[in-house]
Amino acid sequence: MQLKLSTLLVTLGCAMMAGTAAHAAGVTDQMIDNDAKSTGDVLSWGMGNEGQRYSPLKKVNTGNVGKLVPVWSFSFGGEKQRGQESQPVIHNGKMFVTGSYSRLFALDASTGKKLWKYEHRLPDGIMPCCDVINRGATLYDNLVIFMTLDAQIVALNQDTGDVVWKEKIDNYADGYSASAAPLIAGGLLLTGVSGGEFGVIGRVEARNPRTGELVWVRPTVEGHMGYKFDKDGNKTENGISGTTGKTWPGDLWKTGGAATWLGGTYNAKTGLAYFGTGNPAPWNSHLRKGDNLFSCSTVAIDVKTGQIVWHYQGTPNDGWDFDGVNEFVTYDAGGGKVLGGKADRNGFFYVIDAKNGKLENAFPFVKKITWATGIDLKTGRPNFVPENRPGDPTAGADGKKGQSVYAAPSFLGGKNQMPMAYSPETKLFYVPANEWGMEIWNEPITYKKGAAYLGAGFTIKTNGDGPIGAMRAIDPKTGKIVWETTNNAPLWGGVLTTGGNLVFWGTPEGYLQAADAKTGKVLWKFQTGSGVVAPPVTWEQNGEQFVAVASGWGGAVPLWGGEVAKKVSYLEQGGSMWVFKLAK
Repeated sequence: MQLKLSTLLVTLGCAMMAGTAAHAAGVTDQMIDNDAKSTGDVLSWGMGNEGQRYSPLKKVNTGNVGKLVPVWSFSFGGEKQRGQESQPVIHNGKMFVTGSYSRLFALDASTGKKLWKYEHRLPDGIMPCCDVINRGATLYDNLVIFMTLDAQIVALNQDTGDVVWKEKIDNYADGYSASAAPLIAGGLLLTGVSGGEFGVIGRVEARNPRTGELVWVRPTVEGHMGYKFDKDGNKTENGISGTTGKTWPGDLWKTGGAATWLGGTYNAKTGLAYFGTGNPAPWNSHLRKGDNLFSCSTVAIDVKTGQIVWHYQGTPNDGWDFDGVNEFVTYDAGGGKVLGGKADRNGFFYVIDAKNGKLENAFPFVKKITWATGIDLKTGRPNFVPENRPGDPTAGADGKKGQSVYAAPSFLGGKNQMPMAYSPETKLFYVPANEWGMEIWNEPITYKKGAAYLGAGFTIKTNGDGPIGAMRAIDPKTGKIVWETTNNAPLWGGVLTTGGNLVFWGTPEGYLQAADAKTGKVLWKFQTGSGVVAPPVTWEQNGEQFVAVASGWGGAVPLWGGEVAKKVSYLEQGGSMWVFKLAK
């Protein structure tokens, strides 16, 4: 009997340990790899690491979307009603959504009840470029992980909100910040940095998501050394990015920018993570002759080694602040071929082989582009219009201001932070595009740590009296715009597409709306009370399909938008989460 009792106790003990381990496992790598196909949760920023923002759910479809009604709304509260660009993540009946000023809320996904809140203590003197936004968190194990405006990464317990680990990325006083949603790829936590307007050094970091310990670091400015770290934290060199001095003159590579501020995507078939890089610093391109790698590029990084496998640069020697950070969305093109689409700030859409970086196609997705006449498909380089580059200030009579030019698109881009979507059913990309330009000129500048490092002046302008924004369905094979739905104000929120033949997106005027994915006909809209500058998501719970979006006007447009900002100055700020389902 004693033996049997002991055996029973051991068995029970093992079962209890197994149950604890199963709970501790939480969100697994396999679940993350399957995120795009699973419908009961949303685990990653792009609703799948490829960034397609497509859900196979079709309970809400073109036939019944008009019956969508709000289920609940949650206010982010306080006096912190600034731009809300966050995409929520959902798991185990809980929604995790970040708010402005580096806050994170855990909500009951079915009722909106607040479960807990984390408010990161921000120091005075943070220097975010484009509002105090945060674009979201990621889930791993029993952790919810996000980045903060003072350049830190925080991992919280999903159940309690307690801090499990916290790591400093870099010194905020030097201009570094962070606002993108982290990426889980190959069991690693991948993050970028913000701060290109302050002469920081762009980079991608890989960490152990359970502990925050560094695994490797890959700079995205040519000439800087990469590093890898062992389990004890010992650092060893992992090769220089590019070739020192090859595409940068003098010492400017030491403060070269190329910030990876929007985060990345990942394709398990290629084993590569894709990060876009921002503008080279300073904006005054006459100071830095050369292509200035790896700025304004997509860099493909082997997640196992931390090495750049290939890169594609959209705007060599950028003189217009055409950051190349926009998301690289991968998709199966048939015959075992994996391609990636990118709608660049510079106004061109690129289709690139995701395995080797070969340019397959490139075409405009906005109507007015002045800085280049097109993209040479053989060399991959733009055909510049030299007279439409801002002038060299040293060539002027007083040496204080270079010749001003009118450039389109504006530096706010043909598309900016708002992520597009791709449907494997229609085989179309859904791109939130903007038609605007700018007057831009160069000025003398010298680098000072922690100070703005532009060397340019600008005024954002409209390209006439027509609509600025346009949701465009684009065929990546032909480059044709299949349909478009225009919007008076610039679009600044992301896109969702579904198996129900729907496309969802928000507008600065406050509407979340849904259109037929094949025709663009708007079938439903709802006024959220403030401008929508965030991407919607959808998931299934208790047999019902839900759609959610954060509402809260802000971001770069009201801060940097010049004449356009004045045109939409009537828009009110806010901060709330909205969730919808079909009326019964």
